[in-house]
Amino acid sequence: MRVAIVTETYPPEINGVALTVAGLASGLRRNGHDVQVIRPRQPQVQHAAADNEVLVRSVRLPRYPGLRIGLPARRRLHSLWQHTLPDALYVATEGPLGHSALRVAGNLGIPACTGFHTRFDEFVRYYGFGFLTPVVLRYLRRFHRRSAATLVPTAELADFLRGQGFGNVELLRRAVDTHLFSPERRDPDLRSRWGLAPGHLAVIHVGRLAAEKNLNLAVRAFRAIQARRPDARFIFVGDGPTRAALQAQNPDFVFCGMQHGEALARHYASGDLFLFPSITETFGNVTLEALASGVPVVAFDYGAAREHLCDACGRRVPFGNGEAFVRAACELADQADARHTAMRQAARRAVDDLDPQTVCSSFAGLLADLANRRAA
Repeated sequence: MRVAIVTETYPPEINGVALTVAGLASGLRRNGHDVQVIRPRQPQVQHAAADNEVLVRSVRLPRYPGLRIGLPARRRLHSLWQHTLPDALYVATEGPLGHSALRVAGNLGIPACTGFHTRFDEFVRYYGFGFLTPVVLRYLRRFHRRSAATLVPTAELADFLRGQGFGNVELLRRAVDTHLFSPERRDPDLRSRWGLAPGHLAVIHVGRLAAEKNLNLAVRAFRAIQARRPDARFIFVGDGPTRAALQAQNPDFVFCGMQHGEALARHYASGDLFLFPSITETFGNVTLEALASGVPVVAFDYGAAREHLCDACGRRVPFGNGEAFVRAACELADQADARHTAMRQAARRAVDDLDPQTVCSSFAGLLADLANRRAA
């Protein structure tokens, strides 16, 4: 099957959407499919496009340093596809490039599906534009209704979108690389560099340091833990626009910056408790990565946490309830010594069956079904 994937973000950019889309593309290729990726050009990356990539013009995304969005490219895409039609198209992001792709697909008769990866209707509230939430939701609904199916990672999100009139919503589970993310990557030397002696508590957060991630609540929860466990240290892995302010306000925190591959896996596995206070995720890949690394998680009851987190390996707390989040974090910190091994094992078991190969096969099946329906 010949598949085209259009996305505004892709490695070497590091974020949940980029890594999810790259995983789907590589999984399709491993299964023998011909995959073409169309993405924005990244001027900061000094290398040519791979044989199976098409780079289009881009502009910087405001307030997101290092990220870019593709400019409209209808003529380019029409020329690219008119003589060699893809059997199916997957549009992963809702920017101008994705909009162009859906327009061209409609004109050429290419069956297309879209991915709902980011709650942009929630994001705008954290940047002072909450009044635009209904406008953004209307745009997202119009965008996704141009496709034959909208793919989402959780049943909860599928129900929400159906209730908002998004039309044909289908479930595509997320996977996690349990070979890369593993409790076996726990690194005593790394913990020592964090200033932790044996038996001390490492509280960790991995992700973009930005307003929409609700990090003030993570800080509040850690300070409550620290009052009970003076040996605790808070480890931040990642970067973003709020890092400088967080460091200035919390000089005792450890900021590790962006980490990749095995280094990232060691950082996860070397933690003892993962705090994830975000309320703007469509899923939250980091929850699966933390669990695969054997690290108990505190998160709000939605997205990946609702699907995969249980009391044996963490705590789900009522959505948006900051006080409950702090209490749950303190409870797990108190139990960290007595139940450390049991909780790490339970965390790992919670994601053992999320095999990337199975997810990619499901994705290929969805695309093939779209192509067959259009052919019929």
